[in-house]
Amino acid sequence: MTNHLVSNRFVPIALAVVSSCLLTYCGAINLFPVSEDQRLGAQFDKEIKADTKQYPPYANATAKQYVQSIVDRIVKSPDVKYRGTFPYHVELIKDDGMINAFCTPGGYIYVYTGLLKAIDNEATLAGVLGHEIAHAERRHSTNRMTTQYGIQTMMDIALGKSADQNLQLAANAFTGLGLLQNSRSDEEEADDYSFKYLRSTQWFPGGILFFFDKVKGRGGSSIERLLSTHPLPQDRIDETNARLKKANVPPPTEAQLNTRAYTDFKRSL
Repeated sequence: MTNHLVSNRFVPIALAVVSSCLLTYCGAINLFPVSEDQRLGAQFDKEIKADTKQYPPYANATAKQYVQSIVDRIVKSPDVKYRGTFPYHVELIKDDGMINAFCTPGGYIYVYTGLLKAIDNEATLAGVLGHEIAHAERRHSTNRMTTQYGIQTMMDIALGKSADQNLQLAANAFTGLGLLQNSRSDEEEADDYSFKYLRSTQWFPGGILFFFDKVKGRGGSSIERLLSTHPLPQDRIDETNARLKKANVPPPTEAQLNTRAYTDFKRSL
């Protein structure tokens, strides 16, 4: 009897503490298990492949393997946590007007032919792919789900209620590719981790700068679609340059850019 009364007395305090922690540190926690990222990724992958009108597949096995080989080398980085847990599997989308790529939760990577044709060297592609891998690694989608639905779920946990149903409702509410829309902080973190991943590879770690140069100042619906999921403020460019300076990274060599090999690859598209 006494223990029950004491526990009830402290429930409001527990709720206040939980709510305060969540509001303060919501960017640092994720209520969803990694298995939810895997489930969502597999679901999106299935839906994308079924929607061949919006996402027409590019049936070029050689090109797909070329891009996949770059991903396979990036995920060997010691900073990649979910290698072996997430598939990091590449699919190509035939849309020459779209200079973009995206990664679902759980590591399914989609690359548009427009991106492959627009860029000029392998380091740029590696920089973009590293960025997309980072979105999955840092679990940005389920982080946003936590931010949106976390307070009520945390309260239920504090009260001893099962959170399973709340987690499922949150996941269902985020169905659709709107879940892939990234915040400015998501983009900055993905840039940072892409830089870290590429430091352990053959490629120039600032390769994503060449991608920024390609899209900066462009107009049109394809760029608007890109910016809806990948905001590009000047800060991202400045911060990438700052990383290069801080790490004392010298200007890239041809070996780090692999422009000649990439030019040959583009001719095959």
